[in-house]
Parts: sequence; C-alpha cells; structure tokens
Amino acid sequence: MALSDLWYMALPARNLPRGRLVHRRLADQPIVFGRDAATGKAFALRDLCPHRAVPLSRGRLAEDGTIECPYHGWRFASDGRCTVIPSLVPEQDFGPERIRVRAYPVRERHGLIWVYMGARPDALPASNADAPEPPALPALPDSALPRHVESMLFPCGIDHAVIGLMDPAHGPFVHRAWWWRAPKTIHPKQKAFAPSPLGFTMVRHKPSANSAAYKILSGEVSTEIAFRLPGVRIEHVQMDRPGKRAEHFVGLTAVTPVDERQTMVHHAIYWTWPVLNLLKPVLPRFARTFLGQDRGVVEMQAEGLRDNPDLMLINDADVQAKWYYRLKREWSEARAEGRAFENPVDARVLRWQS
Repeated sequence: MALSDLWYMALPARNLPRGRLVHRRLADQPIVFGRDAATGKAFALRDLCPHRAVPLSRGRLAEDGTIECPYHGWRFASDGRCTVIPSLVPEQDFGPERIRVRAYPVRERHGLIWVYMGARPDALPASNADAPEPPALPALPDSALPRHVESMLFPCGIDHAVIGLMDPAHGPFVHRAWWWRAPKTIHPKQKAFAPSPLGFTMVRHKPSANSAAYKILSGEVSTEIAFRLPGVRIEHVQMDRPGKRAEHFVGLTAVTPVDERQTMVHHAIYWTWPVLNLLKPVLPRFARTFLGQDRGVVEMQAEGLRDNPDLMLINDADVQAKWYYRLKREWSEARAEGRAFENPVDARVLRWQS
C-alpha cells in the first residue's frame, strides 16, 4: 500500500512542455499534469471531470490557460476551480466557481516534477513538518538538470520494487557485466549506517573494490547512499583531488507506485565531472540495461508470488528491507495519531558478501 502525505516523483520536467497535458496514474489516482500558461509553473489536477467523469487529459488547454473537458466544454483553472460551464444560460443562478476538482501540490526541482499525495484533498505539505518539500540533491543547486533520466514500469507493487532497490547482495548475480560485477568477485563487505531524514544513510565510504565502473575515476573517490520514504534512493559520489575543486556524480532513483501491481522506477543522473561528458552517448544504454536487469528479476519473482508464499528476510543483507517496513509502519502510525515521525532506524555496521 502506498503511503500518503509524502512527495512522489511524477515525471521528468522535460516531458511536460508548455501547451501539453500529461496523464499519469500515481498511487492508484488519475492525475493530469500541465503548465500554467502565464508562468510556466507545473500543476496537477485529478484527471476526472466532476460532471460526467471524462478524463480532463483527453481535453485541451484553452486560450485562457484552463483545461477544457472534451465532453461539454467545462473549463478548470490550474488550482482546480471551474471557470466556465458553456451550457448555462445567463438567468441561471449557478456559479461555476462552486465546482472544483482536486488540485495536488507540485514542485519542480532538479529537473524533476514531484507531486504531494496527501491523505485528504486539503492536505498541504506546508503543514507537514516531516515532509515539507521533495528531497534535495547533495552538492547540486535546485536548478541542476539531469544528464539522463531512465523510466521503466515494473510489474510489481512498490514494496518489492523498493526492496530490490536497496538489496546489497543481488548485484553480482543480476547485474553481471564486465563494467560492473560478476559472481567470482564476491567478497565480504561492511558498511556503517545511520538514521537520516525519513530513512537511513550508508555513511560515506570508498567504493567497493569489485565495482569496475568506479575504476575510470581518478583522485580520492568516496560515496554515500541515502534512502528515504516513500522510495527514494540518492547516491552521491565525490572525487577529491589536491588543489582542485571537488567533482560530483549524483544518482537519484525514485520508486513511484502506479497501482497495487505496477510501479514506475525513475533513475536520474547528474554530474559535474567533465570527463563523464565523453560517456554521455553510451550512459543511456548502461542505465537502460541496469534497470532492465532489475525488471527482469521482478518478472521472474512475480511467477513465484502467484502462489502467495511466505517470504523471509535474513541478517545482515536484508536489514535495510526490515528498516523499510519499520519506517513505513512508523510513518503510518505517526500520521494516524497526529504526532511527529520518530525514526526507528538505529546506527550500526552491517556485514554481508557481494
């Protein structure tokens, strides 16, 4: 089940040009995205006309910047207010502004569009001290744009997608490649973890020796990986060289539920290293391959899940998955009880082989 009162990534900002309406289904809710005609600011409305339930995304953006329903021409502003009902005659005392469709808070940050899925239609992020804004990326301004975004639909619910995302032991088996890892390179590892906002962080460390992709980088390389609810993983790789400014590579993976059986996984990458510009033509292929391998495993897993088996989580490789379930439970209980969220994650060192 998807959590409420949190920010979910909806789509890359470049996929929402002015003059276009985009439909997405998030957390089993139909949503239409557009841009304000005057300001270009992104907005989101429930994608159903309250008159006869036709999706507003099937309509058009009218000259005044409102969305016009294709059935009877009712128009809705970016804040959800109905502005025009063409069938009304002048003597009929019925103000269109009395009718509204749900408007969702939207933020455009780091070239990504985030939507706030409140438990109630009037829920606002400003009143939610635990999640007032979408996550920020380390070492990058809000205006930074991704060099590439890969989005892929996974045939599973959000929990299986998130657990696969944070699983530290599957790499040598699922992501077999000369440029990544292979089963013969498996060796013991240990990483320190600490609680962080809405989740936990694998504290900064040197990259694993069997991660071939890091070997092209010079200087002192370190990485930090943070996870936060509802399903966002941010990896920050930093390269330090004497007498030069630090360079950064940031990967953001956002897991967004479509419904109970489908999840959209977005992976956005950013960097400041000039040398990585040489790899830009091939990076989309690597990203697509990497995500595709994860999707392939989920497809295989779906076959077994049809028999509704009992599943197990072991220490220490699956402790992050255990934390995820505890975080979800605490978030739900805190919202239901009207209290502040209390992070249930404890600082510790985890050990596994991969």
